[in-house]
Amino acid sequence: MTVPLPWAEIDTVLLDMDGTLLDLHFDNHFWLQYLPQRYAQRHGISQAMAEMELAPLFERTQGRLAWYCLDYWTAELDLPLREMKREIADRIALRPGVDSFLAFLRQTGKQVALITNAHPDSLSLKLERIELAPWFDRLISSHEYGFPKEEQQFWFCLREDLGFNPERVLFIDDSLPILRSARRFGIRHLLAVREPDSRQGVKDTQEFSAMEDYCELTNRLA
Repeated sequence: MTVPLPWAEIDTVLLDMDGTLLDLHFDNHFWLQYLPQRYAQRHGISQAMAEMELAPLFERTQGRLAWYCLDYWTAELDLPLREMKREIADRIALRPGVDSFLAFLRQTGKQVALITNAHPDSLSLKLERIELAPWFDRLISSHEYGFPKEEQQFWFCLREDLGFNPERVLFIDDSLPILRSARRFGIRHLLAVREPDSRQGVKDTQEFSAMEDYCELTNRLA
């Protein structure tokens, strides 16, 4: 169960995008299935072999800004990643209850920002498919700062940019390493996401309280 949130103690709400507001299925399908398939076709190898070749490349960049960078992977793999993402963009989908939750936040008058590690071009593609922008005061890609959310430098840049008090911030994200980074910085109110990918079932959020869906969360806030 989600722990009820003390809204009187929260001035700023920071929301992740992929796996938090949007179903992570699109990204998982792209990186784990579609990209290996296209890589295999490009090099004339089996998809199993492509997955074996790609795995160490992915592992060495995880948690770094390069992992999220379309420019980096386009050059590294010699594949048109931007065009490839558009080819399967019909899989981009809003998580249940998000629109009602965002409408609720607007009514509270709190500062609301989307903060994502997604490359600006990935962010733009998703905003074309899902009308998220009107609900936010700011839309921020970590590429603007040069640091991913996993690194403390990101949070220092974000605080200087938005001017928030970490003690009065709610942050929701599906990534445990990112939530831990936010906690190290001093973000007080943290929530994980129980089922970021609708086709992979629930995950263990370990030490973090987690939301099942936004309908439940909105009901608890009403």
